[in-house]
Amino acid sequence: MVLYGLKTCDTCRKAMKSLPDAEFVDVRSDGVPEKLLQRAFAQFEGELVNRRSTTWRGFSESERQNPPLELLKAHPTLMKRPLIADGDTLYLGWGPEVRAALGAG
Repeated sequence: MVLYGLKTCDTCRKAMKSLPDAEFVDVRSDGVPEKLLQRAFAQFEGELVNRRSTTWRGFSESERQNPPLELLKAHPTLMKRPLIADGDTLYLGWGPEVRAALGAG
């Protein structure tokens, strides 16, 4: 299992504490693999872009019009976190449904 997020993100820290065996990848320094990003976008579409983030709020209106995948490639911190890859299954966020699915109640 691999958890993609930010080491400074409280939600990502909570997820890592509940999933101690997961490998952690900091998207700020390491990014998200291209194929995984495309798969996640195909599954989650617009949910993958965190429109409440500081990064998003700093964009001009014209920047926000760029295709979401381009924005996420250029600004990985714009991704909603965490993105968890467990084999072929992807999870986004750390809500009750994700915690239950991963047995991290």
